[in-house]
Amino acid sequence: MNKFIKSTIILIIGGFITKILGMIIKIVITRMIKSTGYGLYALILPTMMLLISISQLGLPTALNVLIAKNKDTKKLITASLIISLSIDIIIAIFLLLSSKYISTTLLKEPKVYLGLLGIGLILPFISISNILRSYYFAKERMLPHVFTNVLEDVVKLILIILFLPYFISKGITYAIFFIVITNIFSELTSIIGFIILLPKFTYTKKDIKPNRSIIKSLLGIALPTTGSRIVGSIGYFLEPIIITTVLYKVGLTNNYIVTEYGVINGYVLPLILLPSFFTMALSQALIPNVSKNYSNKKYNLVERKIKQAIIASLIIGIPCTIIFTFIPEVPLKFIYNTSEGINYIKFLAPICLLHYIQAPIASSLQAMNQAKISFKGTVYGTIIRTILLFILSFKLGMWALVISTSINILFVTVYDYINVKKVLKKAT
Repeated sequence: MNKFIKSTIILIIGGFITKILGMIIKIVITRMIKSTGYGLYALILPTMMLLISISQLGLPTALNVLIAKNKDTKKLITASLIISLSIDIIIAIFLLLSSKYISTTLLKEPKVYLGLLGIGLILPFISISNILRSYYFAKERMLPHVFTNVLEDVVKLILIILFLPYFISKGITYAIFFIVITNIFSELTSIIGFIILLPKFTYTKKDIKPNRSIIKSLLGIALPTTGSRIVGSIGYFLEPIIITTVLYKVGLTNNYIVTEYGVINGYVLPLILLPSFFTMALSQALIPNVSKNYSNKKYNLVERKIKQAIIASLIIGIPCTIIFTFIPEVPLKFIYNTSEGINYIKFLAPICLLHYIQAPIASSLQAMNQAKISFKGTVYGTIIRTILLFILSFKLGMWALVISTSINILFVTVYDYINVKKVLKKAT
């Protein structure tokens, strides 16, 4: 069987299992802490995503590309770990000094203070896990990735079922902190699994010593790639700050804001983005394949792989879009046992069809060493989304979030697609 197809199938199966497990975890959490509690947790998620993006600096993607091109694996992994863990230490100190201000002044919710501190504790584990995972992606060995991902979610689910009720009894502040730090144990499970499955490398002092050319190669790919993620994460980070500030100013209560924000992030977006497990699997399998073929100037093969990924994404996305548009109450009731957020889902569903093909398109740009183009698209889309969110919030309330998110998806997907066509046309 073709290696790309085999890798994609493994990732799709693994992605489906982890998506189901992730959904079960989210269902358990939302039912335990309710939509208001999940709203509080959702307030710190943008900060977590931003800091994870900064911490990793796009190094996993850079590793994926460089190892696929048969670069020095040991030196690449060592350099990535040194860079990433150094950044983690700086971020942890930053959180120690600023979490009180972020929670009280920016997010206007002191209850998330401990949760913000917890982010500093989980970052080193996430960094190590993702760097090791990139090695397997580059080698197109998908089973270790799938196995550890499933194991991660199983560990997290067990911890939440066993211990979250205890932390809830201590107060929602401690419950949110516990949800955050479960990532330490789940990521540690992955790290142990990856290390056991790694080939027996023999490290010398020369391998451990930072190599300037290796670092330069890593950062040459990593910085433009992480630029896109960081810009997107900054927009995501500003989201709850803008929403809480503006909606509070126009007279809406803090309880209403947190609850509605919890509905969108706890029910609406997780449901509507459910098919993304498939597109993410395609994207992950696509990077080493496109990277290798593009560097070997097999442009027709690159174009064919990208088209196959888009068509496959639409085959999964279209039926889901029809269900979410016309009968959203059925999956919403079945999965979350709620009817909250139906109107949001009906509005977002047709737009998210484009979101399903966005990941393989963006991954293709990165694999063709065109991460700067993807970065520009993300910058423009984030600026548009943030400005619209601020302006529309005064008149449309929480609908401003839904509308600005839709316009961002439209813009970024179309922008990236046009540029993929241009890059391939120029190459041929």
